[in-house]
Amino acid sequence: MKKPAFRKKSGAPDTARGAGGSGTFDGAPAGAAPAAPRGSGAARTTRSLLAAAVVLAAVFGIAELRKPAAPAATDRATATSAQVERTAVVCPQPLQGLTGSTTLTAYTPPGTGTGTGDGTAGSGWISDAAAPAAAPGTAPSAPATPSAPATPAATGAPTRAAAASDKDAAPADARLTLAKPGTPVSAPAANSDLAPGTGAVATGALAPGFTVTQTTTVTDQRGLGLSGITCTPSGTGFWFAGASTAEGRTDYVSLVNAESTAAVVDIKLYGDKGLIENDAANGITVAPGSSQSVLLPTISKGQVADLAVHVVARSGRVGAALHAADGSKGADWVPASADPAPVQVMPGLPADTSAAHLVVWAPPEDDADLRIELSGKNGWFVPAGNESIHVKAGMVASVDLGKVTRDEVAGLRVSPSDDKHATPVVAGLRVDRAGANGKSDAAWLAGAAPVGARATVADNRGGGPSTLFLTSTGEAATVRVTASAGTGGGTPTTKEVQLPAGGTVALPAPEPTGLNGGFALTVETVSGGPVVAARMLALPSKDVPMFTVQALRDDRSTVKVPQASQDPGVVLR
Repeated sequence: MKKPAFRKKSGAPDTARGAGGSGTFDGAPAGAAPAAPRGSGAARTTRSLLAAAVVLAAVFGIAELRKPAAPAATDRATATSAQVERTAVVCPQPLQGLTGSTTLTAYTPPGTGTGTGDGTAGSGWISDAAAPAAAPGTAPSAPATPSAPATPAATGAPTRAAAASDKDAAPADARLTLAKPGTPVSAPAANSDLAPGTGAVATGALAPGFTVTQTTTVTDQRGLGLSGITCTPSGTGFWFAGASTAEGRTDYVSLVNAESTAAVVDIKLYGDKGLIENDAANGITVAPGSSQSVLLPTISKGQVADLAVHVVARSGRVGAALHAADGSKGADWVPASADPAPVQVMPGLPADTSAAHLVVWAPPEDDADLRIELSGKNGWFVPAGNESIHVKAGMVASVDLGKVTRDEVAGLRVSPSDDKHATPVVAGLRVDRAGANGKSDAAWLAGAAPVGARATVADNRGGGPSTLFLTSTGEAATVRVTASAGTGGGTPTTKEVQLPAGGTVALPAPEPTGLNGGFALTVETVSGGPVVAARMLALPSKDVPMFTVQALRDDRSTVKVPQASQDPGVVLR
């Protein structure tokens, strides 16, 4: 763009370099200092170069004299760890009908965090996103297409997570606020058939390990069961295996945009014949601070028994979750799977599993031949009659495993039958538990990543309903399990557990002494491993063996910070 020309106003003296008017423009009015003689420009250029050289010399000198502290010898070639100072997660819209109830629980493990660096402790809170356009179980909102983008409900308010992003301070209408590390806080979610998704933020000393768990209980026939989920950060890609549009199923994808900009999302469905093309599944616009639910039958074609679902944000970021409801047979969240990989491990099969159904997706590039193994109390073994599964490229395959655990807790692993032919896959497992009267509930497991240094699940209840499943996928391991103080009081309890190589151990969750209210469970890897873990919460109601299972994932409370070396030459670049 052409710069505007500035012309000196006639009769206005124009001086430079401050007092005395030692420098003036050519053509100055009468009374101004005379113009410099011809040839003085070269002298001024010489003086400018000398001045620049003096400044550069000063910069180099200061850089050399004030060297940064030298890192320890052992750290010169490696990055150092620093605690995160902000953590944000998104919880989906609960399918709770008119009679269900949802609880939100937030927790940060105690640690060495000192705050944001300015002496403050930070903040932690959960607040509502905008209400969805329609109840997902009754009158689903049609997903947006590029020509008709979806919009949030007119009554929806902006997501508080987005509204407060500048200061990260808890809004006045927050559902709960977290006061300090080491003590969980619980509160009910919105109590309606149009309950929105929620956003949660923690900063400073409350950020490292901050976790939120959402638990929903539904006792009527539509969506009957216990549904639990560990809320996840917003992202651009999510994989789910085990969804369905078969008769009796009501499965939907929840999209929550807690960001300050709109997101455009594609939902890709894969069945036993490959990708299910449907323009209605592409270009779904999710406005900032809004929630949307998308029923899978509205973007599928006919009934498909087993589906893999890939949620992709082509612009922006969203929180994505998938809920499955099988009428009176049970309901739960289908957890997001680990990224496609040749080996997928699913922890958390209860000893009283009455049925198990495995669903696996393979990429379009190659078929997958997989070995099915169980991790029992003594290590890995192949279940008789269900030794393998073949998955065609770009398609979904499934197998019924029946009562595969045979009254023992287990973890399940799929891995290449031929180590030289390793195809990355996505895997999910439906697990059913039946009561004595024939009533049942279901939970869905997914490929899980190791717990790493530390992992936490927030919502646990006193009296023994929580069971912890620990599987060492490699060598023998030792883990430390800590039960936090309760929401209303109690003294934390810690226990160390030994795991055999490739073995699974289940233990009733340790409870804090003098427990009052709910509590959190934290698992830390002490040695060996890697270790994958899951927590089962069982809350029987009206003769229904209600339960939900959540895998514990590394809380990523630290980040790697690269070492910086001195380079004075940077001033020349």
